[in-house]
Amino acid sequence: MTRVVLLGSSPGPIGSEAGAPPVPPTDLPLPSLPGAPTVYGRLLSQLADLDPDPVTIARPADAAAYRGYPARVAESADVAGDLRALADAVQDSTDNVLILPADALLHDELIYQLTKAKRGAIALILREERDENAPEPPPIEEAEPEIGTAVLEGRPQRTRAGRGRVISVGTAHHAVTRPNAALLGPIHLQQRHAATLAEVARELADLVHLFGPEDDVAELLVFGLVRRGVSVGVRGRRDLFYRRLRGPAETQAALAEMATFNEDRARLDNAVKGADGFFTTFFVSTYSRFLARWAARRGLTPNQVTLISIFTGLLAAGAFATGSRTGYVAGGVLIYFAFVFDCVDGQVARYARQFGVLGAWLDATFDRFKEYACFVGLAIGATVSGQFGDGEGVWTLALVALALQSVKHLLDFSFGAANRRKPPVPLPTLDLTAADDRPLREALENRKLSRSGGVHAVLRLWTRAGRFRPVHWARKMIVFPIGERFAAIALVTAFFDPRVTFLTLIVWGGVAATYTLTGRLLRSMA
Repeated sequence: MTRVVLLGSSPGPIGSEAGAPPVPPTDLPLPSLPGAPTVYGRLLSQLADLDPDPVTIARPADAAAYRGYPARVAESADVAGDLRALADAVQDSTDNVLILPADALLHDELIYQLTKAKRGAIALILREERDENAPEPPPIEEAEPEIGTAVLEGRPQRTRAGRGRVISVGTAHHAVTRPNAALLGPIHLQQRHAATLAEVARELADLVHLFGPEDDVAELLVFGLVRRGVSVGVRGRRDLFYRRLRGPAETQAALAEMATFNEDRARLDNAVKGADGFFTTFFVSTYSRFLARWAARRGLTPNQVTLISIFTGLLAAGAFATGSRTGYVAGGVLIYFAFVFDCVDGQVARYARQFGVLGAWLDATFDRFKEYACFVGLAIGATVSGQFGDGEGVWTLALVALALQSVKHLLDFSFGAANRRKPPVPLPTLDLTAADDRPLREALENRKLSRSGGVHAVLRLWTRAGRFRPVHWARKMIVFPIGERFAAIALVTAFFDPRVTFLTLIVWGGVAATYTLTGRLLRSMA
């Protein structure tokens, strides 16, 4: 479950023009959507699986309209009251927290991606679009903090984002060094940050005299979290839709724009892992996502697809065991499709939202089972063929390959478990009343300098090298992931023989184990 808090009060406009007062989302119908719900009603239905009893913070004049829906309503007369009501709603939460403006029109998939993000805290942002013809700005070290006056989709551009997280946030009183983004409103936090969020909200409530009418509650919360040293990740809308609506004209325009987005395709693309290896990315995921959608729409579960993958892998091992060229080629084709189905099962799970402990265990366990079964099949095939005498040498190579892969898996598992126990390096903090972010920026620079030598320098250099695509893919391939291993088994066996296959696995696997162990040691010492 997730504790959902909806912000029912829109911020004031930026600048001197007051503009028309916003229409409450309870009075904004969406006639082109099934059932013609209101903006607020649709949002509640989208969030029902996360929190069937969300809290909506609203002004007393609008409270009656919000109470016409199945949600708790907390009345608040001003921004200070909004912050205190939010603190009351989340302070005892044992669940993750999702904060959304009540006037938001967005895709279900965007809500899902925000709530499933691995970051402890994440906010939706809109980045400034840079003019390629504009002159390069001076180094940020020479820039002075400013109260941002630029506007992005009705929100003030008062956020500095970089390296995947929020660096600094400004308000009508707090200046930011070279702001480059606007906070759009949604925030998701894991449960461990709920107490900090409540504490920050109450402190901000006592400082409302410093803020302007355009300062949004969500923006103020990110401002406070960042200054308390919480790492707030950032995410853009990418290929999904999000808008905040203030009136009927905006609503009609937003509906027309949202109709141009393909949410199902975005959901399908999101079902594919973004960090897969070279072979998986270019020779499997280009079409496996469509197989996953076909399977999901016909009611196939991820576990059923996993069983198909296991069965296909065993057929491949059986084909290898024949010891004939035809068997080697057939085994290569079958092991390729066993890997395809292995990718499809996870994509079905992510696309259809069907997750389970059994499925995760089956997938992790039987990946190794299929691989090792093929090792046995290849060794049997080499023995049956009579090409290598009694086959004893090939069996030795098979055992070495199996042991090498087992050691590599053990290294990966043990390092991952140890790394999860390692506490993160704390970010610098800054008093909420500090007028600009220079002390925060200086503390971040000192933190960077303190980690600039020795092992840190080597790791940072290697990370930067990954920005070049050839280096990026070379790094993906050198670790010999499962896609590359299955491809090596399929191709080498089809064109050569089991002995060459095992030698390939041993040599490439040895390089991968050495590279991996070196990287693990360096990161452990960093």
